[in-house]
Amino acid sequence: MAHVKSRANSFLFAIFIFSASVAGVAQDKIYQVKSPDGKSELRLTVANKLAISVFHNRQEIISPSLIEMHIDEKHMFDDWPVVLSASPKSVESSIVPIIPEKRNLIPDIYNELTITFKGDYGLRLRAYDDGVAYRFFTTMKGEITVFGEELNIILASSDSIWFPEETSFLSHSERLYRLLAVKDLADTQMCCIPAVIVKSNGPKVAFTEADLLDYPGLYLRGSGAGRPVLRSKFPPFPLEEQLVGDRTMKVSKAANYIAKTNGVREFPWRVFAIANKDGDLIENDIVYRLGSPLKLKETSWIKPGKVAWDWWNANNLIGVPFKAGINTETYKHYIEFASRYGLEYVIFDEGWSKPSDLFQINPDMNMDELFTFAAQKKVGIILWVTSKALDDRMTEALDRFEKWGSKGVKVDFMQRDDQKMVNWYEKVAIEAAKRHLLVDFHGAYKPTGFSRTYPHVLTREGVQGLEHSKWSADITPKHDVTLPFTRMFAGPMDFTPGAMINATKESFRPIFTQPMSQGTRCHQLAMYVVYESPLQMLCDSPTNYDRQPDAMEFLSVVPTTWDQTRTLNARIGEYLTVARKKGNDWFIGSMTNWTPRDLRLSLDFLDGGKYQMIFYCDGINADRNASDYRKETNQVDRSSQVALHLAPGGGWAAYIKKID
Repeated sequence: MAHVKSRANSFLFAIFIFSASVAGVAQDKIYQVKSPDGKSELRLTVANKLAISVFHNRQEIISPSLIEMHIDEKHMFDDWPVVLSASPKSVESSIVPIIPEKRNLIPDIYNELTITFKGDYGLRLRAYDDGVAYRFFTTMKGEITVFGEELNIILASSDSIWFPEETSFLSHSERLYRLLAVKDLADTQMCCIPAVIVKSNGPKVAFTEADLLDYPGLYLRGSGAGRPVLRSKFPPFPLEEQLVGDRTMKVSKAANYIAKTNGVREFPWRVFAIANKDGDLIENDIVYRLGSPLKLKETSWIKPGKVAWDWWNANNLIGVPFKAGINTETYKHYIEFASRYGLEYVIFDEGWSKPSDLFQINPDMNMDELFTFAAQKKVGIILWVTSKALDDRMTEALDRFEKWGSKGVKVDFMQRDDQKMVNWYEKVAIEAAKRHLLVDFHGAYKPTGFSRTYPHVLTREGVQGLEHSKWSADITPKHDVTLPFTRMFAGPMDFTPGAMINATKESFRPIFTQPMSQGTRCHQLAMYVVYESPLQMLCDSPTNYDRQPDAMEFLSVVPTTWDQTRTLNARIGEYLTVARKKGNDWFIGSMTNWTPRDLRLSLDFLDGGKYQMIFYCDGINADRNASDYRKETNQVDRSSQVALHLAPGGGWAAYIKKID
């Protein structure tokens, strides 16, 4: 839902056309669009080629960088492009998101310039106060073939980048973010996006794409030879696929083009979000704003919530009168647990059926009995499926899930974002919506504003989450406090927090069937405020949660959608504190890397009146025993100051309830 007010006349100040004349050489023209506050600019240079550059506070942060599309011979983008028109637009609007990920009312205020060129194509340049974006569009008859799209991001030699390096286009997009010098990247080094550019003398710039539909995903690669240039790269269109194992569809033969598509269309936005402070990246929702508007007619059935999850904790139940495992009694126990604590959903992960055949049900699972029991307990069931098995019999499978009373699907192992797979995501979203099924994409690429278009796609993975702690030591507190500025910038992430067995750096061990987390208990609790996911997992076992009534007191009330978001302090890879509002109440989460910290918070963001603050902080011995914590209750108001001490890998979580 959007409310739009045009103010085109006031926009003219933001566009300038310059001419650079050299004897005997054609003139270059520069088209410029400024943000409403005048601080950020996106410029297009039209010469023998097209180039964009970005300015902030009059400082060039992206130098003139080539942009180009390579279309088939019938539809060419010629050298020396000829501008036919340049039309400005200025919009003040607001978006009321169906599922509020950061805030329940999103100002959508921008200036835009639409430039059309001879040859039936054009560009839209858009500038917001917190970022700029551009996209190509075409008005060509019939189908077109896109052989490639060029974007060279030219930076300063001293700039660096938080780089989630990939080894191929077959990927879950589950990467560690490493801070690397751009000029040191080889032309063979490639990363998925979002990636965050660190300007040596300016703001941070998060680069990603938005409104990715019927087109392949964009990657970045280095240029080698000491050049501080990032170049676009795209997966080619798959012509043939090969099944590897029982669930991975690998491209065995690829085309020499990246897309075949309708000649009349808009292509994905290329997005540069600008952050003067690290915390600005957490509050920024430009990707959502740039997504296509809502395509569903009716949305009242879409219910976000928290989920009891079986797979991470390996069904480790203790003190129960049955053999724990993938069976009816175990899942009744999970359903009862969810009902007891007000959790909306339980996931049946791998094992309820044969992964390669959704109609070969595990004989130890009585699905009719379980769905009846869950309905009685007012708990929804979400079913895990592999993308291959779902694709084999999609209509039959989703019809059966709907008949059972399933509330959603967790679709896994796509591992690609070529055009064919991107289209498959939309097909799943459309078919799931017909049956009022929520969707959680795992083995997935990053969000691109898709949840604005299809809000029942509540979350997705595409993140190196807590599951990796079952087999590696990669999920460190430093990683945990890097993700909110990097991967989460693109949208919700199903990190799957909630470990109740917590370890120090020295005591951590990856144990697949007895998993633990690095960092403190309160570090895990804080994730439920810091990490955005309208479908938020509780990864540990009912046994471990029942042993921690204080933790469950917090996890029972913490929301998964938010009315407001405020970042109180933040430094990427080091620490952050985020406050979020729901109704009249506030929640705060604070996290640090392995460095202990003392922070001071002002509660001046509170409304007037009195509040009760229940907070959970690292215990005095949390540096030795990461499970050590302390719970306290205080009365506070907007004049209050709060001192936090975070242990190594520590955290702090608070529920601030209005009482007057």
